[in-house]
Amino acid sequence: QVQLVESGGGLVQAGGSLRLSCAASGRTFSDYAMGWFRQAPGKEREFVATINRGGSSTYYADSVKGRFTISRDNARNTVYLQMNTLKPEDTAVYYCAGGMYSGTSTREYNYRIWGQGTQVTVSS
Repeated sequence: QVQLVESGGGLVQAGGSLRLSCAASGRTFSDYAMGWFRQAPGKEREFVATINRGGSSTYYADSVKGRFTISRDNARNTVYLQMNTLKPEDTAVYYCAGGMYSGTSTREYNYRIWGQGTQVTVSS
């Protein structure tokens, strides 16, 4: 199984952009669908975006649709989250996760491998 490490978080002004990376170790990265989740202070963790094993299918939460883009490079064992037009309500710890299932899923239950998280703070 794979291990995941997120990077690229930081402080950005509202309207700005940030790109998160999630580096995976292991021999079976291409067997995992990948997702991004986030948890804001005092709130439960929520789904953000997901991409299937081959990278041909994606799905986004309504709150980020049109602003965020998930992508993956299986040759480099890396998944990305490009975040544009950031808003203060995007402030959260962002987690990448992997699940060995077909298609895409918004359910945490289908994601068995989790990274440690990276902080994203959007100021007004």
